[in-house]
Amino acid sequence: MKVPFTVSDFLYRAENVYPDRVALADEPEAPGGGLGEITYARFGELVRAQAAKLDQLGIGHGERVAMVSQNAGRLMTSFYGVSGYGRIFVPINFRLSHDEISYIIDHCGATMLLVDPSMEDTCKDIDVEHFVVMGTDADDQMYAPGAEPAPWTPDEDVTATINYTSGTTARPKGVQQTHRALWVNATTFGWHSGVSDRDVYLHTLPMFHCNGWGMPYAVTGMGGKHVVQREVRGPEILKRIEQHGVTLMCGAPAVVAAVLDAAAEWEGPIPGSGQVRMVVAGAPPPTRTIARMETELGWEFIQIYGLTETAPLLTMNRCRPEWDDFEPDEKARKLSRAGAPAIGVKIDVDNQGEILARANVVLEGYWEQPEATAEAIVDGWFHTGDGGSMDDEHHVTISDRKKDVIISGGENVSSIEVEDVLFSHPAVTEVAVIGVPDEKWGETIKALVVVDAAGDAVSERDLIDFCRDRMAHFKCPTSVEFREELARTATGKLQKFKLRAPYWEGMEKQIN
Repeated sequence: MKVPFTVSDFLYRAENVYPDRVALADEPEAPGGGLGEITYARFGELVRAQAAKLDQLGIGHGERVAMVSQNAGRLMTSFYGVSGYGRIFVPINFRLSHDEISYIIDHCGATMLLVDPSMEDTCKDIDVEHFVVMGTDADDQMYAPGAEPAPWTPDEDVTATINYTSGTTARPKGVQQTHRALWVNATTFGWHSGVSDRDVYLHTLPMFHCNGWGMPYAVTGMGGKHVVQREVRGPEILKRIEQHGVTLMCGAPAVVAAVLDAAAEWEGPIPGSGQVRMVVAGAPPPTRTIARMETELGWEFIQIYGLTETAPLLTMNRCRPEWDDFEPDEKARKLSRAGAPAIGVKIDVDNQGEILARANVVLEGYWEQPEATAEAIVDGWFHTGDGGSMDDEHHVTISDRKKDVIISGGENVSSIEVEDVLFSHPAVTEVAVIGVPDEKWGETIKALVVVDAAGDAVSERDLIDFCRDRMAHFKCPTSVEFREELARTATGKLQKFKLRAPYWEGMEKQIN
């Protein structure tokens, strides 16, 4: 017997096994009003009401329904109310501009656009057939209470979501993920991270990003409780952990840094100590950050590696029993690797040093971009665009995005390696390392640095010398520029192409 996998499988189990359990605690300060605390029985009712409303509006199976929103209960229902009944859900980065959002709506051909009230002014002129500003007063435009949706014949191979890449390149592409890929990602991710019906999951990770990495499915399938957090603020994260008994969360290294800063001002025991495990991805975290999470917070650090194109789980790194007695710094070095391949994933590194992947979670294709798809998937292997290596323990280490490798005087320099050294300086709170034009070396290494209040006395020479004492001199910055902040995407990624742009302006190629 073969029964098609669909995202509805996760809610079906939760609704039948845990109907009276709290499924979701919505953001209490959501503009327009949130959903409050709802059970899985109520969650299922809202999902069917949403699908029925799409029927009433004539939005057929296979059509695209887009949403621009911070984390919210209505965003959670849409993962099931849209995709679970045969439509394609398109969650969009809420930090994008009007033109960027308009491009995505036009590119995917969305029939409906649901927007958070805070995004109304940004989105109001976008040309789309059905435009809804979400909120309690507009629920009749999103849900049809009591109505049953039209049946959809499940097909695990059709597109369930289109997730537009986060903008580390100039023009986003629409990543098509099938029901099968999302199902496999959620179950393997849940297995590796130990998701159970005792978990309380805090949504610090934007749900729009790669479908919240699959946790809206994995946690639901096990009957866990979802706690929605709209804005990522360190003190608020600690408060929610204390209030709800949070056990699991995901985020970028920047989120960890925000929590560490908040913990330094926290009075009393750190919430979640000995209880919280945090899955970190988006950029290789500094080893100092890993050590601090475990020693200062008492949380378990888990690192994963993947891409929007891989749903995303490719590798995971959790502390092994063999490492339990290691000193914090030694354990942090072990955990700084991206990890070993997840179940069902094969990883290879080609002769150019690029990481390749083969798995059920690899994208179906880029929406209406067959040439880009053919370029990314070659001979059954997905080309990640990341440079790296695999050690004897079959753990992958990411060295850099291929396009972020700095070639200075013919030597390849990993910007991540230089960033990790600079971040170990006690005054440095943020750092980005980029290549800039140089007449002699082709390009040379520049560090863009944010320091804390105590770091005002730190000079450019101090930081350069700090690096020269710790690594080969050809890898060290030749210049340091101090910044107030470094622009990041909503998922905490540095957009290095934007950071590089002013230094390469007027040059025909981004290489000298």
